[in-house]
Amino acid sequence: MAHLDTLDDEVPGISPYVTPISPKNEFYRIDTALTVPQVDPDRWRLRITGLVDNPYELTYQDIRAMRLSDHVITLSCVSNQVGGSLVGNAVWTGVPLNVLLKRAGVQRGAQQIVGRSVDDFTAGFPTTLAYDGRNAILAIGMNNEPLPTRHGFPARIVVAGLYGYVSAVKWLEEIHLTTWDGFDGYWVPRGWSKRGPMKTQSRIDLPKDGARISSGQPTAVAGIAWAPTRGIERVEVKIGNEDWTPCRLGEVAGNESWVQWHREWTPAGGGRHQIQVRATDGSGYTQSSRNVRPRPNGAEGWHTIRVNVG
Repeated sequence: MAHLDTLDDEVPGISPYVTPISPKNEFYRIDTALTVPQVDPDRWRLRITGLVDNPYELTYQDIRAMRLSDHVITLSCVSNQVGGSLVGNAVWTGVPLNVLLKRAGVQRGAQQIVGRSVDDFTAGFPTTLAYDGRNAILAIGMNNEPLPTRHGFPARIVVAGLYGYVSAVKWLEEIHLTTWDGFDGYWVPRGWSKRGPMKTQSRIDLPKDGARISSGQPTAVAGIAWAPTRGIERVEVKIGNEDWTPCRLGEVAGNESWVQWHREWTPAGGGRHQIQVRATDGSGYTQSSRNVRPRPNGAEGWHTIRVNVG
C-alpha cells in the first residue's frame, strides 16, 4: 500500500484506505454467531464436497503451504443503510477458490458454491463467479496478520463484488458444490435475495451531519465510494443549490476496493446547508436519488447530510 497516493495523510478524519482491525476493531462484524467460535487450527479441517469428482480435505498447514497472494477487497453488509458504517476495505491473504476447485474436479451441473461455517451458517453464490476474473478467495490473513478470530479464523471466504450474506462465510469448515435450486443459504428463506451483487454506493465522512462550520473557513468535504469489480469512475458533491461538482479521487489498488474522495468548500454566509454525494462506477452507472431500503438486496440513494454555517 505504501506506493499508493491515498488521502490518508492529506484529509484528517477521512476513512483510511485500509480499515484497521486493531486495536479498536474498526472493521465491521456482522454474523449470526452469539459467541465467536474458537477453532483449534491443529484439529480443524476444510472439506471440499458435493458435485466434485475428487472430494478432499485440507489442514490449516496445507493451506499455509500453498502459494498465497494479497488482494485489496471491500466488503459490505447487505443491511448497510445509505451512509452507514457496515463496510470496510482490507488486504486479504489467501488462495483463489478456483485453485481448490480444480483439484476437486467440479462436475457439470455444479451451479452453486456453498460455504458452511463451524456453527452451521451457510451462504451460496454462483460457481461461475469463481472463474470470471474477480478475486474469489479462501482467506487466511487480513491486513498482513493471521485472520483475527472475530473475522473468521482460521479461514473464510471473500468474494469481490458480493454482499457478505451470500458469500463471506467465516470460520469455514466446508465448501460444497451443488445445483442452484438445490440449496438456499441461511438468509434466503428469511426474505433476502438469493443473488447479492454489491450496489454502487458513496458516503460522506466529513463534515459530520449536524456539524457547525465557520463562514469563510475552508472545509474538507470527503468520504468514500465503492462498486467492487466495477470500480469508481467519478464522485460528485452537491452543496445547497449549486451544480454537482467533481471531487478529487485517491489512488486505489484496483477496482475491487473503495476509493477515497475529497473537495474543498469555503462556505459563504450563514444558515443550514445540505450536502449530497453520488458516485459513477466503471460501467457508467450513476447512483440514483431513489431511496431503496436494504431489504431484500441492498440500499440505494444519495447520502445526504446537513451542516450549520455561522
